[in-house]
Amino acid sequence: MTEALAPIMFGSLALALLLGFPVALTLMAHGFAFLGIGVATGAFAPAFVGAIPLRIYGITFNELLLAIPLFTFMGMVLERSGLAEDLLETTGRLFGRVPGGLAVTVIVVGALFAATTGLVQASVIAMGLISLPTMMKARYDLRLGCGSIAAAATLAQVIPPSLVLIVFADIMGLSIGELYAGAWLPGIALALLYLVLIGTVAVIRPGTMPPIREVEAVPAREMAAQILRSLAPPLVLLGLSLGSMFAGFATPTEAGAYGAVGAMVIAYARGRLDLHRLRQAVDATLLLSCCAVFILVGATCFTLPFRGMDGDVWVKGLFEALPGGATGFLVVSNLIVFLLAFFLDFFEIAFIVLPLLVPVAQALGIDLVWFAVLLCVNMQTSFMHPPFGMALFNLRSVAPAAVASRDIYWGAVPFVLIQLAMVGLLIAVPWLTRPFGDRVRPIGPPQPLPVIVHEPLPPVRF
Repeated sequence: MTEALAPIMFGSLALALLLGFPVALTLMAHGFAFLGIGVATGAFAPAFVGAIPLRIYGITFNELLLAIPLFTFMGMVLERSGLAEDLLETTGRLFGRVPGGLAVTVIVVGALFAATTGLVQASVIAMGLISLPTMMKARYDLRLGCGSIAAAATLAQVIPPSLVLIVFADIMGLSIGELYAGAWLPGIALALLYLVLIGTVAVIRPGTMPPIREVEAVPAREMAAQILRSLAPPLVLLGLSLGSMFAGFATPTEAGAYGAVGAMVIAYARGRLDLHRLRQAVDATLLLSCCAVFILVGATCFTLPFRGMDGDVWVKGLFEALPGGATGFLVVSNLIVFLLAFFLDFFEIAFIVLPLLVPVAQALGIDLVWFAVLLCVNMQTSFMHPPFGMALFNLRSVAPAAVASRDIYWGAVPFVLIQLAMVGLLIAVPWLTRPFGDRVRPIGPPQPLPVIVHEPLPPVRF
């Protein structure tokens, strides 16, 4: 009977989530319910219950997780500072007079905005408000226009300072700096693939992405000055936050604090920082951070009894039965993440699924940095496909009434296919996550999983 508890626990969780119950509360309810069942059936000792408060205490004192509200606050302040507007206007002057130029502008600005905010929501709202009306006026194909805006915003999921990589670093016990370094090249490569798609469509079907005739030609010297003024703030902010961390001068939490202060200085210099906007940024940061921590607490309440019932051994056995070894595991695990992204957001997938996959990846000798970036690229799709694609919801909220919802959803399809192609490219070319040196082979010799011992109080990592 006790051998079946882990599959029953996982199956009932999946059913409850598909029925639409709140994720954090569902995780907690299952954790405490099966904790009682486990004690009643003798699966583990009653003293095992005391480990949950200790684990939750460890979460609340985890310094790395402080980087989430700090980088979030930085992005929220920048979203209100007018940075995106300046970047779009300047880049639009540069590319707008050629077919597909406005869509190219959206992708370029999306990549730059991702590197300074790390927030998908801020990017899609800013670019949707500014670019989509201009695209409609220029008679762009609405599906291509909406898809390019949503796809450009999701680059914030991969390009540092990505919030999901902070969560990955904590769950996998990796350096956030190492994950950020591994994600840069795949993020840029993904943006280039978007540009290739737009360029191809602009050449084959120029009528769907016409140039903007209203854009005035600007002398080269004046254009250079405008580009410098627009790029200076994000580059300074990158130096303060990510640059200080990569150089070893700051921890991830300190880098987030530098970025938050720098964002406020930029917003103040632009005359866009007042008490009302500051309060809006604080409220949005508090909401997102509390949601993330609440889901993490729920995931902790779930995973402790699940592992106590040998759930991780059960999961390992399922993956060991797959053909293809490490490659088969990578394909199936990415397929699972892609399917879960239809129903769960990236935080929920990270907290629920990642702790189950990491021990198997370690046992197969897979480089965890490569594995983390691979899953991060895959989890972009959670923003881009129905029914819970948040980038599509955010774009719908700011799009004019003339834009049909079906255009938004269908426009995302080719970009989702590109994201999946990027997952395949990373599996085939793993050195993309370690362009400056491969200290760990992507797939090394298999390692045995650690023996699970049911101690009365499992060790707590603070």
